[in-house]
Amino acid sequence: MTIILKKGQHLEEILPKSTSKVSKRLNAKKYVGVLKLKEDPLEIQKRMRDEWE
Repeated sequence: MTIILKKGQHLEEILPKSTSKVSKRLNAKKYVGVLKLKEDPLEIQKRMRDEWE
């Protein structure tokens, strides 16, 4: 998308109102404790990294 501003114009005047709003933040607290693991997360990560070698 290309926007050409003429002298004296402001970006807020040209862009639609929906793009100028601040996006909603992610509430990560609702995902705490959702994933139940039977193994240590560090061990899972090490095993996954070893697959690349």
